[in-house]
Parts: sequence; structure tokens; C-alpha cells
Amino acid sequence: MRLRHKPWASEKISENPQYVVAQPEEKKGKWNEVFGNDNPIHIEVGTGKGQFVTEMARANPEVNYIGIELYESVIVTALDRLIEAELPNVKLLNVDARHLTDFFATEEVGRVYLNFSDPWPKNRHEKRRLTYKTFLKLYEDILIKGGEIHFKTDNQGLFEYSLMSFSWYGLHLKFLSLDLHNSDFEGNIMTEYEEKFSAKGQRIYRVEAQYQNQ
Repeated sequence: MRLRHKPWASEKISENPQYVVAQPEEKKGKWNEVFGNDNPIHIEVGTGKGQFVTEMARANPEVNYIGIELYESVIVTALDRLIEAELPNVKLLNVDARHLTDFFATEEVGRVYLNFSDPWPKNRHEKRRLTYKTFLKLYEDILIKGGEIHFKTDNQGLFEYSLMSFSWYGLHLKFLSLDLHNSDFEGNIMTEYEEKFSAKGQRIYRVEAQYQNQ
């Protein structure tokens, strides 16, 4: 997907630090202070235009959500959603997920969401997949003991790869669906991509994987 450049994005982000947190490395180990409570912290890596993280925050006010997105031209759309929603339990980070441990302390995060991540289908790009072992190690470093990854995709190849990656890493699969929208799963909140793909009749795959580090 080619991103449309938005030259005004950087300025808008800097004008809204209450939603897009500046210098997030300074908040490492202090995110409950940022939110002003001791509620669990869940993060979405690759939050895109922000529909999922915003609606999750609206549906679960007892949880704090942080959406992480690398591209300014994308995160500004998520920012617009937050400005309109005025939700106190969601923040955004305009950072690279490869550096998660710079922004979160050990056992500071309760859950990681990965939704419709870039599949990086070529073998030489395997290390860029968000379910590759180096990313699984990053998540483990910041998650609570027994923390979980909740992963959704329309890409069968990426889903199969991710199941193998989770297995090799030793994660326990708590929930698995090969056709989410025709399952009995309740409370599903869709992303923009999910709405688009499911409307075309494409299957949505979902898995909940738990670290066995209790």
C-alpha cells in the first residue's frame, strides 16, 4: 500500500501531545501515571487509522490502550478519531515497534494486539513480520507473566507462519479460529481492513497466544 504524504501531519501530531505522547521513552515504567490509574495496559502494534484501538477503549473503560504506529501520514487519522471520541483511556505513539523495550518496562503491558499486519511474503523479509521470533522476544520482555498476543489477519500464509512461530517460541494457543465471522466468538471489534475484507467474503483468522513464563 502506497501512503499518501501529508506534509501537515507532523505539526498536527506535535499540537496534540495529550493524545500522541511525545518522548515516550521518558514514560517507560510510568504509564499508569500517564493514565492516572492502575488499570491494565494493552497495546496495539500497527494501529493504522485507529478504529480498533478507539473502539476497544470505548468498550472497555477499565483498560488503558496504547496504539503504536510508525507512519505519521497514517497516525493522524487515528488522532482525528481520538480528538472526536475524547476518550481518557487511549494514547498513541508515533514510534518504531522494533524499539518497544525503550518505551515499556518489564511486565508493564498486559496484552499485545496485532491486527492485519503487513505479511512481508518474501522469505528475505521474514524478520520484518511482527510475529517473527525477535518481535516475540520484545513482547515477552514487556508483558506481564502469562501475557497474551491477540492476532488477526486475512492472510492465510501469514497466519500459518505465525502459528508455527508461536509454537516454536513455546506459546500456548488459547483460542484459534479459521473463520472468525462464522464462529461463536463474541465481542469482536473490527478494524478498517477487517470490514473491507469481510465484506468481500474473505475469511478472517484469529488466534490468542499466551506466554508460558509464569
